[in-house]
Amino acid sequence: MRIKVIHGPNLNLLGLREPDIYGSVTLDDVNSHLLEEGKKLNVEVITTQSNSEGEIVDSLHESRTKEDGIVINAGALTHYSISIRDAISAIALPCVEVHLSNIHARETFRHRSVIASVCLGQISGFSVNSYVLGLVAIVHHLGEVACE
Repeated sequence: MRIKVIHGPNLNLLGLREPDIYGSVTLDDVNSHLLEEGKKLNVEVITTQSNSEGEIVDSLHESRTKEDGIVINAGALTHYSISIRDAISAIALPCVEVHLSNIHARETFRHRSVIASVCLGQISGFSVNSYVLGLVAIVHHLGEVACE
């Protein structure tokens, strides 16, 4: 089983960016946790990060025939990127939306996710554990689907 984890805009600055919100965790820390959890779950985890909406759409399209599921933190694109929403819908792979911070406890414009309706679920507010929980959720979902 292969799961792609997509990190969106500005997540490359984790550890430097707004530490009062995101803490000191770096993107390398997040990816290390995901790779470790992937080994425990016996799944291959592929991670990618882009600050470009188009590159994220391309990455989703590439996953259509290579991965079994997606964990995505689209960052600020979560709130307005119809192209990412449509790409998730078009590839027909199960997808879990994750966020390091609790987007519902932040600025009002962050409360709405345009991608949530095409994802299995959303996990937010648990720092790096949001990603780990997202990975576990999608692996369990795929295991349940395989058993049907």
